[in-house]
Amino acid sequence: METIALDNKKIWETVLSKVELNLSKPNYNTWFKDTYVIKYENGIVFLGVPNEFVKKWLFEKYNKYILKTLRELEEGVRTIEYIVEAAQTKKERSLTQTSPHANNKLPLENFYIDKKDNLNPRYAFDLFIVGSFNELSYVAAQTILKKQGIVYNPLFVYGKTGYGKTHLIQAIGNEFKKNKKVYYITSEKFSVDCVNSIQQNKVNLFKEKYRKYDVLIMDDIQFLSKKERTQEELFHLFNYLYDNNKQIIFSSDRHPNHISDIADRLKSRFGAGMMVDIQAPDMESRVEILKSKTRLSNFYLSDEIINFIASEIKGNIRELEGIFNVIMCQSQIKNRELKLPEIVNLIKTNIIPKKNVSVKEIVKTVSEFYGIEENSIYEKTRRKEVVKPRQLVMYILREDFKISYPFIGEKLGGRDHTTVIHSCNKIRDYLKTNNLLLQELEQIRLMF
Repeated sequence: METIALDNKKIWETVLSKVELNLSKPNYNTWFKDTYVIKYENGIVFLGVPNEFVKKWLFEKYNKYILKTLRELEEGVRTIEYIVEAAQTKKERSLTQTSPHANNKLPLENFYIDKKDNLNPRYAFDLFIVGSFNELSYVAAQTILKKQGIVYNPLFVYGKTGYGKTHLIQAIGNEFKKNKKVYYITSEKFSVDCVNSIQQNKVNLFKEKYRKYDVLIMDDIQFLSKKERTQEELFHLFNYLYDNNKQIIFSSDRHPNHISDIADRLKSRFGAGMMVDIQAPDMESRVEILKSKTRLSNFYLSDEIINFIASEIKGNIRELEGIFNVIMCQSQIKNRELKLPEIVNLIKTNIIPKKNVSVKEIVKTVSEFYGIEENSIYEKTRRKEVVKPRQLVMYILREDFKISYPFIGEKLGGRDHTTVIHSCNKIRDYLKTNNLLLQELEQIRLMF
């Protein structure tokens, strides 16, 4: 067993002191005040939290930051497990740990993930909200459950972070595991396993480990970029599973054609089955997601407040669920329903501002997508291969980032604002009838 380089209490106090500098006092008191390190074992920091709301919020909003801060103090830290402990349990364990013979085992009832297959039972289809934004991916999932390894093999699901990809692919896994051998893994963990097997001269054991499953689910394929040896092993594993009618499921934050430094033969395999994208949930779907949360949590929210939250938080399901948890937690703390002005303030305080993307970054992204020189976007040229990308840049700057027409014109080669208006209107008209352009636009948006 590893022991943390610093005393548990001291290391966590150091982390908290850094966190406190970057948060408002109410935020710090709500989410961090009653947290503590239970133990550190095999690279895992087990972090005690007072309730499920805090656990979900810390994992969804602050996990990367906490992990980064811990690694600055102890580089061996691999991950964090958030464990809900009641105050009395904490007190009793604290007393027993003063003894040199204290039992330092973690309560198994606090684990959600099945360590045999890495599947989380909370990700189930009866908790999966189907809307226009994910309907195709849902239908594809139901199809492969009926015809495993025969149709849609592999199934490749892609879309931005927070759109529900992991929920969907794990829900498929949880259905399959009722009568099949299933394994879920991230591409990063797969790569670590691969590298370790090579270093330890255990490549054959590595191959055997992954070939024994009926269903292999691999999340976040984009992290295989530039990992040539891991890609080679995945290629051979894919061929074996595919040839034996084993179901393969992948996910990524973008279409595989837009993942750099992935071997063409792997991209070809990814596209051999069914590719489906999950888009941003529309207003109707966001409302239904919130209503589902209220039913499951037995927590009342008026239609007015549900509609307000859904209209304010667009696109990211995790943010939607996160703010719901904050509202429920604050309501329980105050022992009353929150008023709309209080909810407005909570959204303003807790939702992370959208990433700022510069004009140059958008020009670079669109240029790379269409395979043209960046400088051509700024030039006065009317070449056909440049006109559409330039108009798309203008459209994105206006629609997605609300930049003024004159400013767009100034930044893109000193053009008149009427030219920008004309370009934006032209793209709007094209999008009504041109499905290919609509798909291209979605792909570009995924790259920001």
